[in-house]
Formats: sequence, structure tokens, C-alpha cells
Amino acid sequence: MPQSDFSFTVGKRLSETASPSPSAVDANGGAFLGRTGTITTPHGQIQTPAFIAVGTKATVKAVLVDSMKELGAQALLANAYHLYLQPGADIVDEAGGLGRFMNWQGPTFTDSGGFQVMSLGSGFKKVIDMGSVAQGGADDDVAAGKERLAHVDDDGVWFKSHLNGDRHRFTPEISMQVQHQLGADIMFAFDELTTLHNSRAYQVESLERTRRWAERCLAEHRRLTAERSHRPYQALFGVIQGAQYEDLRRTACRDLGAMDFDGYGIGGALEKENLGTIVRWCNEELPEDRPRHLLGISEPDDIFTALENGADTFDCVSPTRVARNTAVYSPDGRFNLAGSRFKRDFSPIFEGCDCYACANYTRAYLHHLFKAKEMVAATLASIHNERFIVKLVDDARLAIEDGTFFEFKAEFLGRYYSGNTP
Repeated sequence: MPQSDFSFTVGKRLSETASPSPSAVDANGGAFLGRTGTITTPHGQIQTPAFIAVGTKATVKAVLVDSMKELGAQALLANAYHLYLQPGADIVDEAGGLGRFMNWQGPTFTDSGGFQVMSLGSGFKKVIDMGSVAQGGADDDVAAGKERLAHVDDDGVWFKSHLNGDRHRFTPEISMQVQHQLGADIMFAFDELTTLHNSRAYQVESLERTRRWAERCLAEHRRLTAERSHRPYQALFGVIQGAQYEDLRRTACRDLGAMDFDGYGIGGALEKENLGTIVRWCNEELPEDRPRHLLGISEPDDIFTALENGADTFDCVSPTRVARNTAVYSPDGRFNLAGSRFKRDFSPIFEGCDCYACANYTRAYLHHLFKAKEMVAATLASIHNERFIVKLVDDARLAIEDGTFFEFKAEFLGRYYSGNTP
């Protein structure tokens, strides 16, 4: 359903611009699918590839919106599940939408809430723990010692709030209603999250359920778009599931690719070593003229893998999460400022970084703040980490444009994973 105020334009293709030759192939045996592009939304443009910083509850944890703008973030992503529970989607709507509510003038994303409904509902909190032993069998994955708080049926999901235990219902229609009230420029269709523990038979059943939910999301999206014509157009992305199965992933892409979505999110359970392969399967099938968002990655090797295989945007909470636990990124790898060797280290996190924290503070000062349990420690470390990942993706985009992507990748990853951390 592309509208005049939402569009995507493909720029340079990695296979056309990068050395060693236009016929370069990756380890999977296919031409590289990476590309640059421009997503145009009612609240501004996103130059892709781009890292979309996560502001789960309408805030990037510990960081002011003004700081996110200064460090180069192009867009922010908030979570429909959390905002539905607190403060309520109706309040965000009354405030004028997500961007105005959080004082962010740029493009915004909201995810459907499906991940949180399933993961928190299974007792896994932030992530589905692929290494845990499920209670009740592979198709009823629940964290050890936890009760199931979410129950899926063909119409939707019943779940209990992780905040107070209240019972709630999400259906494709309700997810669309919530996300329209939140007012993000880009939102995602409601889907069922499965795990690698689920049987193939259940993956097949779930994929068909997600396909039907996608159709219902589109129908409700059309209705709400017409009803809320006083609001800017909101783009709707379909979400691709299928776990680690090539036939299921390709089927999902063909099914949803034939629907009238503005773009696509690649989600679901996958193992790190299969990331590039699965992203490639999807992007070989999805329409080339629509943007593709990879849900939930931010480690440098994963970033390069995603870019090579055609991801246009992606998000992850990792930069701020690890920052709150004293970890910061550098060209020589990630390290923890809590280490005693930083007590008298009066250099910045790393020389040459242009972020606010590195320009004004030292490792010794951040070490002190973390030891003293001062809240500003998380703020400064988070600003640095967000800037590091944003700039990495910006530099990769420029490298695609000028044909130096593979040289940039080799140099960056060779240094980052050398083991010579500060």
C-alpha cells in the first residue's frame, strides 16, 4: 500500500559497486544483495543501510532524545506491547503520536508487540532462551520455573501483563489499532513468534497462522488509514517467519510478498551461524522495491553479514543494554570499564571517537561513575555505544557507495576481533 508520503528508492547495489568485481559472490554462492537506498516517511528520510536505535518505552534508556539526534540516529523504534500497557496507546495518540510524545522529530518505528507477548509470556523476559529445556514439550516452550502467561489461538493471543498480571487480548486488529494510535511512521504486522525448540509441524501451522494474521492486519490497516485521515500515513511491514527452514522462509516471503505491504521485517528464530543464509533466502524472494528490516541484531560481524545479504535497516537494544553493564565498543573490540586498570586511565574510551562522551570524559571518570553506581555512567556509555554502531553502519553505507565495502569490512572486523582489546 505505498502512499505518496512513504516510498523507498534503491541506490547503489553492492554487487555493482564493490570490488573485487561486479560478479563477486559470497560464501553462499550467490551475488551479494547489499544495497543503499532512501526510505521517505512523513517525518523525514532514512538513508539506508541504517541502524534504528531502540527506544522501547518511548525513550532510549538513559539517553535524551536530543543526544540521539546529535549522535546521528536517523530513526527510533518503540515497542507496542510496552506502550500499550504503560502509559496506554490512547494517551500517546492524544499527545499527537509517538514522535511528539517523546520529542523526536524524525521517523519512528513500532514493532507489533508479538515478540514481547510471546517471550515475556513464556517467562524468558528479554529473549527466547534457545538453550533452555522447555517444560511441557518443544511446542510449549516455557522458561524453567515459570508459568506460561501467553496462550495462542487462531484468532490471537491471550496474555497476562508482566507488570501486574492483568489479562489482555492481542489480535491482528487490536495490534493495528494500538499501533495506529501510537502513530509511528513504520509499523509491523502482528505475527506469531516461534522458537528453535518448536517442531517443524508446529512451524508450518504457525506460519499459516501468521499469513492469515497478515491479511487481517492489512484489512484493518486500510480501514484505520481511511478513518484516521487527519494523521500522517503509517507504513505497514509484513513479518517473515519460518525459523531455520529454507522452504518455509521462501514460502512466507512469496505469500507476504504478494500482499500489499509497504516493506518487510525479517524476524523469528535463527542461529547466528545461519544469519546470512536465512536473510539471503528471504531477500531473494521479497520484492526489490520494498525496504527490508532485520529485527534484533547489532554485533559488528552480524551487521556486515546482514548488509551483504540485503538488509536495509535493523534494530537492537544491545548498545544500551551492554552500556548499562559497563561494556563499551571500540575499534579493538568491546571491553568493560569496571576493570581496575581503568582507574587511572585518563584517555577517552578510544582516541578518534567523535561522540560527546569521548570528547569530554575519560575512562577513569566513567570507571568511577560505574563504581559509584551513578546513573550518568549509563548515559555516557550509552551515548558512546549508540554512536559507535550508528557510525559503523553509516561508514558501511558510504563504502557501498564508493566501492570499498570489502576493504572496509576486512579492516574493521580484522581489528575488532583481533583480541587486542584495551
